[in-house]
Amino acid sequence: MAAVFKQEAHKLIDTLPETASWEDLAEKARYLAAVERGIAAAERGDFASPDRVTEMFAKWGVDDAA
Repeated sequence: MAAVFKQEAHKLIDTLPETASWEDLAEKARYLAAVERGIAAAERGDFASPDRVTEMFAKWGVDDAA
């Protein structure tokens, strides 16, 4: 597992521009981690139904969720 993580970390670093900062690296890592968590949640079937999304948008004052 650790070897896979290190390989993925190296790939991530290689995708960043030469001018990237530590903050750029951290932001990209947080983004990719969030995407992985979202994919895992979707695979478990743990996501909001269309009705729930509409309800949430209504609470936020958005007229149409579509």
